[in-house]
Amino acid sequence: MPIHRIHLIQFLATIAVVLIFWLGTRRMRVVPGRFQSLVEMGLDFVRVNIGEDLLGKKDAQRFLPILTTMFFMILFMNITGIIPFLNIAGTSIIAVPLTLAIVSYITFIYAGIKKSPKNFFKNSLFPSGVPWPIYIIVTPIELISTFVIRPVTLTLRLLMNMMVGHLLLVLFFAATQFFIVDMGGWWSVLGAGSLAFGFVFTLFEILVAVLQAYVFALLTAVYIQLAVAEEH
Repeated sequence: MPIHRIHLIQFLATIAVVLIFWLGTRRMRVVPGRFQSLVEMGLDFVRVNIGEDLLGKKDAQRFLPILTTMFFMILFMNITGIIPFLNIAGTSIIAVPLTLAIVSYITFIYAGIKKSPKNFFKNSLFPSGVPWPIYIIVTPIELISTFVIRPVTLTLRLLMNMMVGHLLLVLFFAATQFFIVDMGGWWSVLGAGSLAFGFVFTLFEILVAVLQAYVFALLTAVYIQLAVAEEH
């Protein structure tokens, strides 16, 4: 299998996140230092705002490892899109978002079957309180929306956001080089404008990188919550 530039970026992001958490947790103290506090804040953010708020303490504890892994893996791979000399997100090719979406999908199915082995698929496809003739319409819609659309939307949402952000930054900074270096003269004014927009969108990309990691992990938690709900 050929290894190209984006694979190397993915390797670097993976090494970075593992190294940070290893250094932050290898010598845990009751009174944490600054680095340990920062790592604990990140872990608590996922535990409280994604896990416990949606799943409750018991189920959050069960699924916290996978939610935490998803959040920080996506975050670190997203953030490479604005790091100089890397300049592309590790999630901007379909393999990573698709793999994560499949993991999310399998976790959702596992949680539902574990909670209600006999009734999970039945309750998902045949919601209670619906007259039997209406199931002719409702069941295909539930099948597509629950078991087909979810992994597709998870994949495309992350992929497209990171691809579009990358293309916008390329456009702005390529325009800057063209106007200032190639054209020169009064065209440099436009180059300064495109450079300013490039910096603004770089800051915006940081927000998008964090937001997309949060949304992906949050939606995974939502799907798990739906799978372990009492009606299943």
